[in-house]
Amino acid sequence: MRRIQLVATLTLIAAASTACATKGFVNTRLSDVNTRVGGVDTKVDALSSALEDTQAQAARTEGRLSEVDRTATAAQTAAADASDAAGAANAKAQGATDAATAVERRTDAMAAASRRLIFEVVLNEDQGQFKFNAVELPDAVKARLDELVNQIKADPKGIYFEVEGHTDSTGPESINERIGLERADAVKRYLYEAHQVPLHKVSIISFGEARPVAPNTTRDGRAQNRRVVIRVLV
Repeated sequence: MRRIQLVATLTLIAAASTACATKGFVNTRLSDVNTRVGGVDTKVDALSSALEDTQAQAARTEGRLSEVDRTATAAQTAAADASDAAGAANAKAQGATDAATAVERRTDAMAAASRRLIFEVVLNEDQGQFKFNAVELPDAVKARLDELVNQIKADPKGIYFEVEGHTDSTGPESINERIGLERADAVKRYLYEAHQVPLHKVSIISFGEARPVAPNTTRDGRAQNRRVVIRVLV
């Protein structure tokens, strides 16, 4: 009987010990879980705070971009206004230039109408040695120009020159027009470089083959048509 009681007692002690051990293990596990949960909460709070900071920064960036857009739009509007103003100013300046040119032309025309011819010099192939398709001034032409200028040096300030370039009818009309102009321009350049005649006092024009003085059907006629005519006016 005593042995049975002792076994029963030991069984109860063992059961109580096991129950105590199990309860302690559970409490330890719960404590670990609570600790981990607390760590997760901390991380979640940190992530939430970082997300809020990111959202705030994005809002500030969007605000700055909106300000940049407004500034760019204002700059584009100002540039367009400036371009319009510049266009208007250019148009006004061009109008003033055209008006001044028209006045100058009328003045020149009036002055030209009041001038009188004092003498005229014709330099053709016989007198000036202008060869076919040539535009350079031969020495004979330069000598005649020197003689011409020497005759008017007594009162050079009131002298004006009109220089015409002419060709024969050989070749295309457009080429003859160019050659006539280059011959007249060569005379103008020589008067300026050799005798300091002001450029604004020398007018040049090309008639090309349009004003022949002799038939272009003969060699002598074509030689006469290749010429430069210089008129001196006061």
